[in-house]
Amino acid sequence: MTGADAELILATLEIVAERRGDPTPDVYARLFAVHPELEALFLMDRDGGVRASMMQQALECIVDHAGDRLVAPQIIAASRMHHDGYGVPAERFDAFLVAIRDTFRSIVGEAWTPAIDLAWGRMLGEFAAFR
Repeated sequence: MTGADAELILATLEIVAERRGDPTPDVYARLFAVHPELEALFLMDRDGGVRASMMQQALECIVDHAGDRLVAPQIIAASRMHHDGYGVPAERFDAFLVAIRDTFRSIVGEAWTPAIDLAWGRMLGEFAAFR
């Protein structure tokens, strides 16, 4: 990820925070709309704590990846393996990250530029390679 990509990613996070606050419900609504089979994995998450924790960890990985990259590759690779144990194949694990991007694109609206789209696409491609 280039420095310019990192700046665009972080700016996106700021816009989402300003416009929406906590995007967690929106991200999961999008994820379950596209992959309804994944919703059953959250039946025991009655208070949304697991969803919130996963969202927080994903955002921390995004910020880390846009910065020093101290932990994101390891956390994503370990989470991918952990989720495989729940029966979540790699492409479905990546679907959560895609749902974040797509939700953020909707929230950012007209301010979402082709450069932002490219930066997010590159980052998601890098995340998909963390094994």
